[in-house]
Amino acid sequence: MARPGGAAVTLLAPAVAFVDLETTGTSATGDRVTEVAIVRVVDGELVEEWSTLVDPECSIPPDIQVLTGITNEMVRGAPTFAGIRHEVLDRLEGHLFVAHNARFDYGFLKNEFARLEVPFTAEVLCTVRLSRRLYPDAVGHGLDALIARHGLADPLDAIDPAGRTGRHSALGDARALWRFVQVVERERPAEEIVAAVKRLLKIPSLPPQLPVDALEGVPECPGVYRFFGVNDLPLYIGKSVNLRDRVRSHFTSDYRNANDHRLSAEIRRLDWIETAGELGALLLESRLVKEVAPLHNALLRRRRTFGVLRLPSLREAPEFVKIDAIDWDARGPGAEPLYGPFSSPRAARELLESIAAEEGLCWRLLGWERRGGPCFARQVRKCRGACVGEETPEAHNVRLATALEERRIPDWPFAGPVAIVERDAARGLEEAHVVHQWRHLGTAREEGDLLALAEARRLPEFDPDILKVLRRWLAEHPGRARPLHAPG
Repeated sequence: MARPGGAAVTLLAPAVAFVDLETTGTSATGDRVTEVAIVRVVDGELVEEWSTLVDPECSIPPDIQVLTGITNEMVRGAPTFAGIRHEVLDRLEGHLFVAHNARFDYGFLKNEFARLEVPFTAEVLCTVRLSRRLYPDAVGHGLDALIARHGLADPLDAIDPAGRTGRHSALGDARALWRFVQVVERERPAEEIVAAVKRLLKIPSLPPQLPVDALEGVPECPGVYRFFGVNDLPLYIGKSVNLRDRVRSHFTSDYRNANDHRLSAEIRRLDWIETAGELGALLLESRLVKEVAPLHNALLRRRRTFGVLRLPSLREAPEFVKIDAIDWDARGPGAEPLYGPFSSPRAARELLESIAAEEGLCWRLLGWERRGGPCFARQVRKCRGACVGEETPEAHNVRLATALEERRIPDWPFAGPVAIVERDAARGLEEAHVVHQWRHLGTAREEGDLLALAEARRLPEFDPDILKVLRRWLAEHPGRARPLHAPG
């Protein structure tokens, strides 16, 4: 395309690849590509149109066959994506990747290359978002709307390698995108186009149901972010030392995982809470997830199956005890050792089985067998003989306790509650996290709140995730915890 009075140029980039795909479904991580079309434009001149059907190596669902016009018979004998990867890479290398709803096309290609362990990245421009920015008053920015509004239909679209015409012909759609850009460069001032492209290339590819400025206020600091769906349903809670980078990463042009794909489709609103540092973000994330149980936070949700192991005595088998059955307030120096925590009885059993195999422990003394005579492990020569009197129960359980020691929940190392202070001088933010008996009592930003938390009569429930956070943080930051009470 030549602009009046000058050489052929394009305001998007020196080299542009207009890309369109057809696929077996909508999940970039689970579905496959059935057609690839690439229209290459260099210095404003069309240099190549290329397309091919692709064998997805799976069956195409009937509704998708109707939608795209691509049947299982049509792709039988077509090259697989592995067979065309070099052709695709060669055509995209050094080009700006332009597609309509670019998250979809780029996400599928990125995942196809990932299956082949081939790295692939590109600078991506979405023509949906370009249309929104340059034609904000227009109704509809889907490809059908653009074709109708800007008169982008062309008889050439009927010439398709698969014998198809119209929409959902990948090559026809890629051609339409190129014609849309030509219309844009005729109708809009050059400086407006350049500014729009620069801005769009710097921000993530937001799903259409979010406003274009949804991420503009997200700060570059530690904190917690929250995604909400229809009717303000909590979808996901996350944390980061850099909220802006982490939130944006959910909306990059490729889907890193299936969860990001689902979140993108379901999110309707987001917000965030700043914290003074990383510890505050970790503690707040764990608490909020337990309180509201977001739909996509499976790992940090409260689980009633969590528990610990205890050894009632050196003559008894270990017991799995649920977290809620432990009187954590009564535990002090010299309390009975507890080991774990474990997400379920099965997780505890798996650890014990591993230790039993390594240490030659007896299945009867572990409580797994009740019949007389040698235990099963003894019969296969993996028990040192506690079941037949060759080792005392006390000696056996001392070996078990020694092997479990690295999983022992340590005694609270302070005489009472402590405050862990985090400061961010640049934002003038200071927070004191009050913790006691491996539990987070709360976070204070005022001295009065700090004392009130320290004097709380009722401690929160024991949370295995908080235990993990505090143990790691105190080990990595010795001397940072300030006692709030003198002993006694």
